[in-house]
Amino acid sequence: MNYTLTDSALADTPSDCLVVAVPESGALPESTREADRATGGLISELRDNGDIKGSTATTELYPLRNQGPWKRLLLLGTGKPGDLTPVVFARCLVAAATRLATSSAQTALVGLKDLPVPGTDEPWRIEVTARSFEDAFYRFVDFKSDKGAEKALATVTVAASSMEESHNRALETGAAIGDGMNAAKTLGNTPPNICTPVWLAEQAKKLSREAPHIRTEVLDEPAMEDLGMGALLAVSRGSEQPARLILMHYQGADDPNAPPEVLVGKGITFDTGGISLKPAAQMDEMKYDMSGASGVFGAMTSVARLRPKANIIGVIAAAENMPGHNATRPGDIVTSMSGQTIEVINTDAEGRMALCDALTYVARYSPANVIDMATLTGACIIALGDQASAVMGNDDALVESLLESSQRSGDRAWQLPLWKEYQKLLDSNFADMQNVGGRAAGTITAGCFLSRFAEDYSWAHLDIAGTAWLSGTEKGATGRPVPLLLDYLLKRTGTA
Repeated sequence: MNYTLTDSALADTPSDCLVVAVPESGALPESTREADRATGGLISELRDNGDIKGSTATTELYPLRNQGPWKRLLLLGTGKPGDLTPVVFARCLVAAATRLATSSAQTALVGLKDLPVPGTDEPWRIEVTARSFEDAFYRFVDFKSDKGAEKALATVTVAASSMEESHNRALETGAAIGDGMNAAKTLGNTPPNICTPVWLAEQAKKLSREAPHIRTEVLDEPAMEDLGMGALLAVSRGSEQPARLILMHYQGADDPNAPPEVLVGKGITFDTGGISLKPAAQMDEMKYDMSGASGVFGAMTSVARLRPKANIIGVIAAAENMPGHNATRPGDIVTSMSGQTIEVINTDAEGRMALCDALTYVARYSPANVIDMATLTGACIIALGDQASAVMGNDDALVESLLESSQRSGDRAWQLPLWKEYQKLLDSNFADMQNVGGRAAGTITAGCFLSRFAEDYSWAHLDIAGTAWLSGTEKGATGRPVPLLLDYLLKRTGTA
C-alpha cells in the first residue's frame, strides 16, 4: 500500500472514494460537513431520513455522480461521541479499510483529521490510520491453491491540517508498525511443519540481508549446551527439531555502547505439552505458541524501517515441545544457565523454561530494560480474555511506561502483582524451584518464576496468551503486541 498526505481541501482532492465520519448523535465533524456541502447535502439528508445511524464501526458506501471530485462516499459510523476511545477509533478504521477492500476503488481519501479522540492528537490519528489499513489489508494465502484476486486499493491519502514533519513522520510510523504487525502475523500463521526453530532463524537472517543495519546471530544446541542452558534444551529434547537462540542486534544510538533495550520472545513453534500432553481440541492452534517470538520479529521489522535512535536487541528462544523418547519427564530436575535448579512438575509449562535461560543470557548486554513476551498461561485468558495482555515486572517505572504505551497504541495491557508472597508457591522439596505453582494465580506464579532470572536488570513480562491470535471463523494471528512495543521504543527514544 502507498500512503500520501495532503493538506488540500477535501473538495479539491480527487479520489475514487472519500471516507468521512458520522457519529450517532451531535454535530458532524467539520470534514464531514465539508463533504456534505460538496455533495449537495447528501450526508445530512441520509442522516435526517434515518438511512445512516452512525453506529460504531459500521460503514455505508454510496456511489456519487457529479457530487464532488470523488466516485464514492464511504460513511464511517463512529458511535456516541463520548465512546470514541483510541481502541474504538482503530476499530472504526479497520472497518473502513475492510469495506474498501471489497470495492473496486483504487484510491481512497481519508478525511478524519478533526475527529475528536480524547487524549490523542493529529499525528496519533494519522499514525493509527496507516497502521489500521495495513492491518486490515493483510492476507495469508501462501498455502492456498487459489490465492484470489489482489485488492484494488493501492493508494491511501490521509487528509491533514498541514504538511509539517510530525505528520509525515506519523504516516511513515503507522505504515511501518502495520508492516511489523503483518510480519508477526505471517510467522504465526505459518504451519508448524514449516515454521520450525531453524526456519525462524532463517527468517531472522533474511531480515538482516534486507536490512543490513540489523545483525543476526544464531546459537545452535551445542553452543547452548556449552553455555549451560539446561532449561531451554530440556524443552527441545523430545523433538527432532533442534532448538535455536536467535539474536537480532540493531545499533541506532549515537553511542554504540549505550545500554540496549532488549526484547525477548518465547518461540515454541509447536507445543503438544510434551509428556504432559494437551487435549486434542484446538491443539492445531498451538502453532501460535511462538507468538512471543513473532512479536519480537515484528517489532524488529518495524525498527528496521524506522531506525530509531536507540540500541535494540531482539531475542528469540525457539524450540518445539514434543513427547519423544528423549523428552523431559515430570519429576526431572534440570540446571538452568543461571545455575538454579528446576524440578519439572509439568512439561506443558515449557515456555518459562525456554525464556529463563534467554533472560540469563541477555544480562551480558548490561541492558537498559528487558521486556519478555510469551503466550505463557491459559490462566491469563481466564483472567483477561482476549482484550488485554497481562504485564508485571520488577521495575514499576518500566511497567508504567508499558501501560502508558498500551493506552496510546490501543494494544491494551493490565498490570498484575508480583508480590513476594506468591514466590512460595514455586517451592520444591528437591530443587531450587519447581516450574509450576498450581492452579491458583497461574499467570502470576509464571511471572514469579521468570523474575528469578531477571534480578540483575530492569525487567517486565507480557503474557499475551489471550491477545496473540483469534480462534473460530476469524482464526489467525493478530500481530500484537507489536503496536505496544513500538510505541514504547519510540517514546523511549523521543522519535514519536
